[in-house]
Amino acid sequence: MSGYLLNSGATVICAHGGQAQPIAPSPRVKVMGQPITTQSSPHAIAGCSNPVPPVNVGPCIIAQWVSASTRVKSMGQPVLLQDSQSVSIPTGTPLNILVTQTRVKAM
Repeated sequence: MSGYLLNSGATVICAHGGQAQPIAPSPRVKVMGQPITTQSSPHAIAGCSNPVPPVNVGPCIIAQWVSASTRVKSMGQPVLLQDSQSVSIPTGTPLNILVTQTRVKAM
């Protein structure tokens, strides 16, 4: 897996259109002036339009990353890449990475 690093300015949404932001980006490494994100930091989701029970399970609240860089780490944690995979809670759907910086790539 390789791709561009995710920084805190990346546009990330849940499957239902909610905006996802990293809870704790890595303060040591910045790309284009913004801190990068690591696999250990979940993303908080705001504005998810998934219906509440009994129609559905409710809106996405938080997403945890299940894949990241295999070779590049920040503060001992794998960095997130453009093709990293995640799972949203409680829906189980992935986050979609729409826009990211285009200067730094990793594996």
